[in-house]
Amino acid sequence: MATLTVWRFSRPDGADRAAQILAKLAGDKLIAVHDAAMVSWPEGSKRPSTRQLHHITGASALSGAFWGMLIGLIFFVPLLGAAVGAGLGVLTGVMTDVGISDDLIRRVRQKVVPGTSALFILSSDAVLDRIRNSFEHDKPELMYTNLSVAEENRLRELFAEEPG
Repeated sequence: MATLTVWRFSRPDGADRAAQILAKLAGDKLIAVHDAAMVSWPEGSKRPSTRQLHHITGASALSGAFWGMLIGLIFFVPLLGAAVGAGLGVLTGVMTDVGISDDLIRRVRQKVVPGTSALFILSSDAVLDRIRNSFEHDKPELMYTNLSVAEENRLRELFAEEPG
């Protein structure tokens, strides 16, 4: 069973520091990172910057389309307003089909604002106590959803990285 976690940090550089810690934890086999992406939103910026973290996962499990869709749904669709209302229902439906609830999307949208950052991680086999201790200094807020085997399979079916 996979888990999609969002670690929210109170500083724009918090997720970048956390990505370095996550890479070490993955190297030590304390977590299996299937894919990861980062959002940083400096104070004064109109929108956050995003990037997929290939250096942690090696070969990504998911295509950039998944992260683009999820991050777009969270951060950019609200800015577009009613013009994309019908498309919003389709996007939300796709995310619900793969185990990502409207509630999680809404919570991330409310919490990741200018002056903050977030690390999005699709993972499994985490040694939770060791991971929690590794991030203790930064005091991140954790938001997550556990994906059923069927939801994880659907996620991979829809968004698997194409072999290059």
